[in-house]
Amino acid sequence: MVDTAEKTPKTPTDFTEGSIIRSILKMGLPSMFGFLAQHIYAMADMFWVARLPQAEAGVAAITFFNNLLWILFSFNSLVGSGSVAVISRRYGEKLYDETEKSIKETIFLKLFFGTLLGVAGWFALPYMLPLLGAKGDALEMGIGYGRILLFGMPIMYAAYSIFTALRGIANPALAMGLMVASNILNAVMDPLFIFGWLGMPECGINGAAYASVLSYSLTFIVGMALFRTNWVNVKLHLVGKASMTLKSMWQIVRIGVPSWAADLSFSGSRMLITPMIAGFGTAVVAAYGVGMQLFAFGIMILVGMGLGLSSLIGHNVGGKKLERAKKTGDQSILLGISVMSVIAVLTFFFAEFYMGLFFDNPQTVAHGVELLRIGAVVMPFFGIFIMVEQIHVGVGLNTPMMVIVTIHSWGFQVLPALVVTQVLGMNQTAVWWVLTFAGIGSSILFWLYYRRGKWLTVRL
Repeated sequence: MVDTAEKTPKTPTDFTEGSIIRSILKMGLPSMFGFLAQHIYAMADMFWVARLPQAEAGVAAITFFNNLLWILFSFNSLVGSGSVAVISRRYGEKLYDETEKSIKETIFLKLFFGTLLGVAGWFALPYMLPLLGAKGDALEMGIGYGRILLFGMPIMYAAYSIFTALRGIANPALAMGLMVASNILNAVMDPLFIFGWLGMPECGINGAAYASVLSYSLTFIVGMALFRTNWVNVKLHLVGKASMTLKSMWQIVRIGVPSWAADLSFSGSRMLITPMIAGFGTAVVAAYGVGMQLFAFGIMILVGMGLGLSSLIGHNVGGKKLERAKKTGDQSILLGISVMSVIAVLTFFFAEFYMGLFFDNPQTVAHGVELLRIGAVVMPFFGIFIMVEQIHVGVGLNTPMMVIVTIHSWGFQVLPALVVTQVLGMNQTAVWWVLTFAGIGSSILFWLYYRRGKWLTVRL
């Protein structure tokens, strides 16, 4: 008699049966709350740094570095997108040994790429930040803050894979618990390290980076320990029944290449747009940095839900339940539009309150309010884009996203932004409208492609 206790520590959860909307919510809500907490971490950094004497310079430093970090974190997608598809599809096929192998391969690849990019970024940082428009105090603070985060990049990369793997094996609540705990820890440690409270060293803006690296490290350790318990649907072993191979690791990377290219394209466009905005002054850059974080806070609500959706789509397609997968996709898009419409209304009417939490300077607040109210127009459309993106990620079809994002970044954003600022001599308000119309156009294009249904026929 074959002992399957080690192979399946408990009866694996199956979200491909029963109510579709209930399955979307059961997979999506824990991921949503986890990503909300994740984004609070980024906002906590800016909130506390904005309390320093050099508030605008500190927030601008984080804004400049975050644009560079987008480039480096695009390599996270090189592994991350492929791992979502492979882990969730293997789990949907009930191949639990292969699922375990895929999780271990993902973590190994993340540690490898994180180390490679962290070292390269550490040396390149003093040369890259000035290209983005950083100078003076913002440049000096950005280098110190950024190098600490780059040192911890391997663990940051790998920690994200813990969350991805837990969602992929239908343990979204555990992923949420880890993400929330990690970010509560970071938010608590931020002021301790920044201001030297409770006897901790006073590190200024660098303290925010120290808090982040420490919280991610503890999260990774706890996550790996969790995978050795019977609380998870697929347990990790030091030596599994299916061995890691270069061929299967290449499959994960190959699936993720288009997603990586899309992120790289988006990040590259930001690196050109940010210097344009920097030309309007530090106050505009600071407002832009906080405004983007506030937009991202709303967007991350849906991204979190979408990541749960992508695993659910993978389970359905892996289990050959294509009609259910199609209905799941359609209902998730309607849910996305509804959620982002509510967030858009709140953003528009509470814009001044939000910006007032970060800045006392009326001019900086006014720049931020204008950005938030213009950007609120595009948010319901992002509800379409995000859900369609995650549906395609769930089945491992990332090339359409790469094409749409490239058009969005360069055709809809960079080129028009160059025209309105460099040719027509218009100010930042014109740039805000360019970004808004770019989001509307790309969302409509992506939805039209989704309706073709090619994602239902992808094989891995």
